[in-house]
Amino acid sequence: MTLQVRVIAPDKIVWDANAEEIILPSSTGQLGILKKHIPLLTALDIGVMRVRINKEWQPIILLGGFAEVENDQVTILVNGAEKVSSLNLNEEKDKLQEATNSVEKALTNKEKIEAIQNLRKAKARVQAATVLNN
Repeated sequence: MTLQVRVIAPDKIVWDANAEEIILPSSTGQLGILKKHIPLLTALDIGVMRVRINKEWQPIILLGGFAEVENDQVTILVNGAEKVSSLNLNEEKDKLQEATNSVEKALTNKEKIEAIQNLRKAKARVQAATVLNN
């Protein structure tokens, strides 16, 4: 018995498959879900959802949203998502440094908000690259 996991973005279904386990980037920290989990509704942060299938982890970058768990079905509604099959960890670390610099250089509130969002996305991509390279 496995979990049925669906990740739905506004423009497409990003993921629809069975999994043994998932780890979600909830707004209060990492949240692991196994089969027979109690019903749950949680807010999601920008981060990496890890999906375990056949004892291998697959990262998916989530850009915030909500997850509902009920009867071994996990429905995830997100603002955006990115399935990741290959990332270069060094390149992503360079992009993270650029994003960090952008936050420091931002002058207006709008620039700061955009820079912080980009920084959070860059951190998620580094985390996803780390999962892929392990």
